[in-house]
Amino acid sequence: MSLAPAWRALALQTACHAVNGCADVAEARARIARNIERIGHQIRAAKGFIGPDVKLVVLPEYFATGFPLGEPLPAWTQKAAFDIDGPEYQRLARIASDHGVYLSGNAYERDPHFAPLYFQTSFVIDDAGRLILRYRRLVSLYAPSPVDVWDAYLERYGLDAVFPVAETPLGRLACIASEEILYPEIARALALRGAEVFLHSTSEVGSPELTPKDIAKRARAVENLAFVVSANSGGMFDVPFPGASTDGMSKIFDDGGRVLAAAGYGESMVAHAEIDVAALRRRRVKPGMAHTLSRLPQVAITAGLAPAPLEANWLRTADGGTRVPERPEFAQRQRAVIQAMLAAGQLAPP
Repeated sequence: MSLAPAWRALALQTACHAVNGCADVAEARARIARNIERIGHQIRAAKGFIGPDVKLVVLPEYFATGFPLGEPLPAWTQKAAFDIDGPEYQRLARIASDHGVYLSGNAYERDPHFAPLYFQTSFVIDDAGRLILRYRRLVSLYAPSPVDVWDAYLERYGLDAVFPVAETPLGRLACIASEEILYPEIARALALRGAEVFLHSTSEVGSPELTPKDIAKRARAVENLAFVVSANSGGMFDVPFPGASTDGMSKIFDDGGRVLAAAGYGESMVAHAEIDVAALRRRRVKPGMAHTLSRLPQVAITAGLAPAPLEANWLRTADGGTRVPERPEFAQRQRAVIQAMLAAGQLAPP
């Protein structure tokens, strides 16, 4: 596949209008449709203002729905989860094709093979409207992940679907979801499968000071010789907490961890920058101390990570089915893992 000339990425900092307070499923779905329509108008206007070289747009996490605030999993599934071929993806596909952009975001998603659950899914739709990448978040404190149904998930989709990388004319694209930017193992797994541009949909604390995630974005770029395009919410509304708590911080980083563009607060198209993957590829084949990917002692790292205590298949039943957890179980599970780490000596007691 031939590589396109240098192109421009936009981390679109758009507001989230949550569906939590909607009276019923119909009202929630109508709000989701309006949220997507509004984003389409913003992309059209942003590309018209910035220029036709905008070829990739990354949306924030929760851009269409917000996140559950105590709702049981079945209720949130009905109210907010997309079907894998549902109308929400069809609307997003039309936006991508109408404006000639690759479009990436993150949504709650139903999978018919794991029907009782939803997964938090990052996606990439190409400029012809085809969904070319689907990544299910592996680390989430209050939502199911493929790890919770691990054996069945691998049997159904294989490991390449757990760490997907899309080969495109823009380069090799991969998604990292929200707080997963804090887990270097996930970015490294994607980089070792060829990822050159990390698309990071997030909804995180905005601050004039460096935050853990802001530091991590720089680190993931440097460690993996990759660009990072990170889109944060431009405020979150129709929720009980202050709307500007998740605002600002949309940024684009090069493979040296340098900030190429950054948005302020509120809805913004300011975080856009040129991405030159051809130049990145030249840097990536240059030997030297900075070439971390070629110097990684993977066999030692894998052995060192072996005692990690989080169990797989947590939501599989003895008869091979899948169960739906009650929301308090997620916190109970984390407490149990911490106790196991204390017992094994991995953590020292206070």
